[in-house]
This record gives sequence, C-alpha cells and structure tokens, in this order.
Amino acid sequence: MPSPPAPDAPATLASSPTTAPDPSPTPTLQQLIYPYTIKGLRAHRFESGDVRITGKLEETDTYVRYLIEYPSDGLTITGIMQIPVEGKAPFPVIVMNHGFFARSDYVSGDGTWRAAEYLNKHGYLTLAPDYRSWGGSDVGPSLFYSGLVVDVVNLLNAIPSIPEADPDRIGMWGHSMGGGVTMKVLEVDSRVRAAVLYSTVSADDADILERWGIGCIGDIATSEIRLGCNSSDVIPLDLPRNLIQAYYDASSDVDLLQATSPFYHLDLLTAPLQISYGTADGKTMAGTPPEWSKKLYQAIKDAGKDAQLFGYEGEFHSFNGDAWLAFMERSARLFDQYVKAGP
Repeated sequence: MPSPPAPDAPATLASSPTTAPDPSPTPTLQQLIYPYTIKGLRAHRFESGDVRITGKLEETDTYVRYLIEYPSDGLTITGIMQIPVEGKAPFPVIVMNHGFFARSDYVSGDGTWRAAEYLNKHGYLTLAPDYRSWGGSDVGPSLFYSGLVVDVVNLLNAIPSIPEADPDRIGMWGHSMGGGVTMKVLEVDSRVRAAVLYSTVSADDADILERWGIGCIGDIATSEIRLGCNSSDVIPLDLPRNLIQAYYDASSDVDLLQATSPFYHLDLLTAPLQISYGTADGKTMAGTPPEWSKKLYQAIKDAGKDAQLFGYEGEFHSFNGDAWLAFMERSARLFDQYVKAGP
C-alpha cells in the first residue's frame, strides 16, 4: 500500500526548552479508525437541525419537488424533497440514497427521480440527500462511507421539522453505493422500518476495496479524473497525517475492515430488507456483481433476520421496462406493509 503524501516541513524554532514536555500518547491504528467503524458510528453524537426549503423546482399532478438543505456535523447538505399532491399529510417518508456519480456530472436527485415519483404516487414523501461533496453540499471527510452515513442519520433527525412528514413512519431505498450507505445506517439507527437495496455494493468493505481500490486522497475534483482510486470516499489532504496513514493501513487490515463492514454486524439489523439485483450486472467496473447481493442475503438469513432476494433476468445495474416496474411494485408492497401501515 503506498504511503500518503508528506506534509510540509514544520517551521524551525529559534530555541528549544531545556526540558521536553511529556509527549501525548500516540493513538493506535484501532483508536484512529474507531470513529469510522460500525461501533464508532453507533457512538457518534449526531446533529439535530431543520430541513429548509431553498427553492421550488417543479409541480406536477403527482408531486411538488423542492430543493432542500439541512445541517450535518457542521456541514450543509443539500438534496431533494418531493411531497405527494394526493393524500393527507403527514405522509410516511422514504429516504432515497443515490449511487455513485461523478461529482462534475451529478445534479441533485440523480439516481432517484423515477423511484421517487413512483413512491409519491403511492402516498410517500421522499427525501433524497446529496451527501457531502455532491450537489450543492459542503465537502467533508468520509472514510469507508462514514460521512455519508452521518449525513443520512442527521437527515433522519431533521425529519420532524417537516410538517408534511411523519417521523414515526420511515423507510429507506438505496441504489448501488446508496445500498452500502443504507446497510450502515440500518445498523446505526433503528428508526428505519424497512429498506430496499437495489443493485447494492457489497456489505463487506473488503469486496469494495478489491474491486475499486482505496479512496482518493486530496482535492475531489482532481481525484475524480485520476485512475486507480475510488472517489466514493472523501479523504481531504488537510486531515491529520496519522489519520490518512491509518486509512491506508486499515484498508489492508482484515480485522479493521470487518469492524467497518455491516456484513459482520448483522445482529444489529431490526428492519426487514428487500434485495434486488440484475443477473447481467457487474460486467463492467461501473456495476455491482450479483454475488454481492446473494452473499448478503444468505448472511442475513443465517443471522435469523428478515430478508427477501429477487434476481431480474438480463437486467443490468439499472433496470428498465417491465423489470423496473416489477421491482418498484415489490418495493412499494414492502413499504406499505412495514412503513405505511404503522405499528
């Protein structure tokens, strides 16, 4: 594993003290990575704030679409809210976690438009966070998707500020990278009543690293045109050098990767899951191998938890036509049973 870039040399002091102070204990690799593990995220002090509408984008016979923002650990995160036109508020809520897009191409709501409109027709208010560094959001660190998870949990905290939303009835939908974010959220926060994983990345971080490599370090705009690194993680160069080195080291440490991976903490799941994949997915590097969905489903069943698995013959990373409609019908039925119906 290559070493991260060296920091600038420290300034030379004019004189030195006669007695050196006792050095602070050097944190171990495990201590440095702990905040980014499943256990560390469960211990995180999440923020509570309000969802603020910053613009009305569209009004149709089905929904009204707004651009929103909310606070997340000192950052401002943008996203999309769609409120159904039909029905009576407060509406049950589905949080839509998008997959990876190059940030230079991404527009708020990308990857969630079709599914959000379908769910709006079925009486759900939808929220699609951009996450940090996408859309109009501020940039902040995210090691092993941890920052994205924090942004989604902070959105859950902000749902009570939306008059049209029912904070006691929340589901979650995640595509590709958003499926990986969803899995971590489910093990950190028990408020989500049911979740759909669509062409999800692996719940085992080792699989993700093997396929796409370690996160890119430095400026996001520059990193995304680089080859050989995975810019779904956000590793600003101004992070402490020992933390950057710890990220490198943890990426090849079997025990630490298990600590960051939801695959090894399935006992924490409380929400039923529906996992859908295309049998032709994963043939290009932009896709996700079907084996990842099958591996997760079997592990969830072995853990005695509730899950469904559906393979869509001949479909790729994003479904089309009848397959997409069948997938969304199944998604809506899951949400109707566990989210809309209430306790």
